[in-house]
Amino acid sequence: MQLSEKNQNSLFAGNGQILLYHGSKSGIVGGIKPISRDLCDFGKGFYMGTERIQPLTLICNFPNAKMYTVKADLTGLNILEIEVGIDWALLIAYHRGKIEHIKNNNIYRKYAEMSNGCDMIIGDIANDKMFVVLDRFFNGEISDIALINSLSALKLGKQYVALTEKACRQIKIIEEKSISEAELSVLRMESEIQRQDGIRQAEKICKKHRRDGRFFDEIIEGDI
Repeated sequence: MQLSEKNQNSLFAGNGQILLYHGSKSGIVGGIKPISRDLCDFGKGFYMGTERIQPLTLICNFPNAKMYTVKADLTGLNILEIEVGIDWALLIAYHRGKIEHIKNNNIYRKYAEMSNGCDMIIGDIANDKMFVVLDRFFNGEISDIALINSLSALKLGKQYVALTEKACRQIKIIEEKSISEAELSVLRMESEIQRQDGIRQAEKICKKHRRDGRFFDEIIEGDI
């Protein structure tokens, strides 16, 4: 859904600005650009999160990693906000190349066009814990009901993805911080503990809902 002016006022400060966090494997060189790899959750862009710990766990295996605090000005941007649910999961499926085999299907077209014209997407973060559950859904092992209930229990905060040069020009770096090897080591351990805890939690939920809902192949073979 498009983020209305009313929703913007409820989510952000009155000046339309919000502090976010970005992790980089080797540091930002030059200006901020929408140049992540293609197969990311919401496509190629500049990814930021509301929780500092999340980008840290993504870069903890890189010795030259840097952590950034940024200020994003959302004024005048065309923003798509999407909540955890089947649309969220299938939009990620589209951007991660999971539904390329149904290019002539209305489902594919829906998600291919969903973010057209958007400067930024706001949606829940999909980290390693979520990837395990998502892959099980894409592989037909769990239903959409099991997926949604699992993801709702694994909330990790929101990610803000600047998709256009316009959006990137409205992001300013507030702080750049190098991360010591000692900090990286602790983060690696914490990340693995959290990942395993999340997988166990999701497994319980999936078992509870194993007979509820529809499976991935049933959904993508139909029309919305």
